[in-house]
This record gives sequence, structure tokens and C-alpha cells, in this order.
Amino acid sequence: MFLRHRCRRQSIHNSSKSTSKASKKGSAMHSGKKIIGIIAAASAALLSLAGCGNTNNSSSSAQVDTKTPVNLTVWTGNTTPTKAAAAIFEKKYPNVKIKVETVTDAYQALDTAIQAGSGIPDVMEFEYLTVPYFAIQNKLVDLSTLGANNDKGTFVKGAWQDISFNNKPYAIPMDYGPSVMFYNKAILEKAGVSKVPETWEEYYQAAKKVKALGDKYYITNDASDIFTLLSLVWQAGGHPFKVNGTTAHINVKDPKMQEAVSYYQKMIQEGLIATNIKTWSDDWNRALNDGTIATQIIGGWFTSSIKDRAPKQAGNFRVAPMPQWKAGEQLSAENGGSGFAIPAKAKNHQWAWKFLHFLAYDKEGVKARVDAGVFPPNVSVLKNNEFLSSTDPYFGDQKYREPIADSAQKVGEGWQYLPFMEKVRDLYGDNMDYAKVAKGESLQTQLENWAKLCIDYGNKQGFTVSK
Repeated sequence: MFLRHRCRRQSIHNSSKSTSKASKKGSAMHSGKKIIGIIAAASAALLSLAGCGNTNNSSSSAQVDTKTPVNLTVWTGNTTPTKAAAAIFEKKYPNVKIKVETVTDAYQALDTAIQAGSGIPDVMEFEYLTVPYFAIQNKLVDLSTLGANNDKGTFVKGAWQDISFNNKPYAIPMDYGPSVMFYNKAILEKAGVSKVPETWEEYYQAAKKVKALGDKYYITNDASDIFTLLSLVWQAGGHPFKVNGTTAHINVKDPKMQEAVSYYQKMIQEGLIATNIKTWSDDWNRALNDGTIATQIIGGWFTSSIKDRAPKQAGNFRVAPMPQWKAGEQLSAENGGSGFAIPAKAKNHQWAWKFLHFLAYDKEGVKARVDAGVFPPNVSVLKNNEFLSSTDPYFGDQKYREPIADSAQKVGEGWQYLPFMEKVRDLYGDNMDYAKVAKGESLQTQLENWAKLCIDYGNKQGFTVSK
């Protein structure tokens, strides 16, 4: 997925500021008119994945000239998997040369390129939650016009919903981040936690034992990262965002949401969460690496990043499903993911689609990306025995993909993101202060104040947003 998860949040975070600026100028509107239609729903294992990802229920019969030289440019936050697939594609089509690159502040760069009328990539990676912003402005190709579909369940439902706008696909899902729990087995055992927490109550009890190891030890960290709390809310069945046509509702008093909020406030106020350590920071890396943070509730894509962040903990980390609200339940949530889209102003839609189809639907393209470390949303891969049985010494030779693949197919349904979610994320980071919650301030009050800011922003952009 894009830089927020592969490397750090800075590139995406900065681009969201540019998104905000563009919105203030009216770029989120069509010539100043009210927006029409809103989103309806917001390493490398050497595998023999014969048949994986090759359901071929979409069409790649693009009319292309295989003799004339073609140059394609792809913008992505993780170049290695795409380059691996591109090398195979170029052998199939010698007339095609593919340039795969990472661009700083990619969303802003795309807007700049569109305005300039040059430098527009043929294919670009988008975080799921950013697809609506660009689809609303007709800046992405409706891929159903090129043959994209999910009729035979090629992809998990949640991922396909994420890239759809007005029930049409504006990207193809490429990786997926079901929320799971990465835990440091050695630290939990040191704290006297012999059983992996399976419920949030067990997690709470484990947190107290970890804290007893010393002041620097915590079960986890969180300095107001919106996706951590939303993962708990999502899993609990909360629905803070509702979208219908041009009307949106933000309800942080949703009864199911309250369960997660109350729990999280208790954890923060009892000093069990390190509210002074931001995810993606150097302090976070150090804490993971020295073993003072015992767990992370995060997307399954973290398997490709944790090794570099915590090399000293090789052999200690494991992967498990999220703890559950009720014993015996098997529900997960989503924490990130991305798809590839074709900008509407790109010059070569047919070749761009042919390559995109190869990446997502073709068994060779899918295998190349999986071998390079991608965790895909392709159901056939998630059920493939060789994929699931792969082990890794970093995770103590655990079959670490099994809990992630299982969680990917148990993500709670019905969740919606707001179409201006980038700004919502900014407002959360700028206005939520867990350190104050730790000192006794109400987390619920902070959420209600944040919701008001989101409502005001949405209304200024031409939506009708209310509680």
C-alpha cells in the first residue's frame, strides 16, 4: 500500500493537507456546484501458486497495438512488488516499457500534473479511503467500462467495497489490511501472560501485568491515531459514519461505538497505553525494538515492515486475531489497504488496464507480487495451502499468514467511510489528545468536538452533514 503503511505517514499526511487546500479552493466541487453522488461505502515466499488469483472474471481484452512502442508510468508507495510483476509483463509484451516510481506527496503531485496537463501517471496507487475524493471529481476512470468486476468473488467483499464509488469500481484492490494483533511472546511471558489474549478483557488483564514490569513497559502505544480506535469500533459493530446520496451523518454516540470508547478510555486513564509514542515515529521503532511495547493492533500488512523496525526482536513476535468483545466471536476490522487506479487524464487507458488486470487478476502477476511480500485481497490466494503454510523465522516459524488470511474474510460488514476522510484523519490527529484523556479528560467529549469539526468541514464542501 502507499507510504503511510509501507514507510511512514509523512507523505500521505502532507498530501492530505494539500487535499484540504484544494478543497478550500473548490476543487472538491464540480465548477462550484454541489457534489453529485457520494461513495456508498466508504519475505517473499517462493510459492507455487498455480491458479491463484486467476479467476479471470474480468475482461482484459483491451484493443492494443503490440508493435508500437509504449511507455507506462506507475506511481506506488512500494515499488518492489510492482517492478517484479512489470518485468514479467514486459517479457510478454516487448513493445511495453514500464517505469515504476515513488513520488513524494503523490496525491498533491497528481493534482498538479492534472492541472499542468502533463506528467500524469498511467496507473497510480491509492489508499482505499482516498478513492472517493478523486472519484467524486471524475479524476479516475470507471474501471467497469474496461471490464473490471468482482462477479465471482475474486476479492474479499470488504476490499471491493472500498474501491467502489456509486457501485462502480474506480480502482482494483491490490493489498489488504485486516486488523490483527502482533504480539511479543517473550515480553508477554516475562510479564506472566501465558495465554494469548482472546478477548478485550483478557487483553486488559495482560496490559496490567505488562505495566507491572516497569514504567517504560506498555501493552501498546497510541498518540491519537484514528485507525486504532476505529478498528475497535468497527469490530464492535459501531457505525459512526453513514452516507446516503449527498447526505452524511457522523454519530460518535452510536451505542456499539460506546463500548469501544469506554474500554479505550479505561485503558488510557489507567496508564496502560503509551500516549507519548506516536506510531511511525522513531520512538515507536525504538520501543518495538527494545521490547517495551508488547503488542500492536494493526493491519496485517505490518508483516512487511516490522522486521526493519524491530530487528532485535526476531523470533519473538507472533500474529493472532484481534481480541474479541465476546468470547467465541470471530470478527475483525480493517486497518488500511490500497488499490491501483487509472487517472482519467492519463494517455493510454487500454494499456494501463491491461497491466492493471495483469497485476490483480492474472496468476503470474498476482504470484509475482505475493512473492515480493504483498498481502493480497484475492480470495484464491487467501485459501491457498502453500501461501497459508509459509513460515518465517522472524515470527518463530509460525504460519503467520493463517490468522491474517482468516481475519481478512471476517471483517465486519456495513462500514462506511466519509468521502472527505483524508480531512477527517487530519482533524483527528490535530484535535484528539490522549495525553489529556490520561489525566482525566473525557475521550467521548473529545470525540464529540472532533465530530463537530468534521460536520462543519463537510457542510462547507457542499455536503449535507449532521449528527
